[in-house]
Amino acid sequence: MKTDLENNVDLVAALLKSMSHPVRLRILCQLRDGEKTAGELQSVIKTTNANITQHLNIMRNQGCISSRKEANYIYSSISNQKILTLINTLQTLFCEKEK
Repeated sequence: MKTDLENNVDLVAALLKSMSHPVRLRILCQLRDGEKTAGELQSVIKTTNANITQHLNIMRNQGCISSRKEANYIYSSISNQKILTLINTLQTLFCEKEK
């Protein structure tokens, strides 16, 4: 039987694996600022709509993002405050210009 720590390690490893693809990481960086549609993400990330949708589905299945439908649009957003904190930390460490 696994301990709580072992279960947490497994959960974090699966989460990091689902975030590790460059397109998925770009999507999460875009979702830091709030929910977006696949079309909005596509225009910034510069890949096909099918590719964006595929990666959104992977992250939704892993619990990284959630979605809601409004009229003909599906809006995706980061589903967990810990994921948002992680993305913000990665942004600070690796994406901000040095002063």
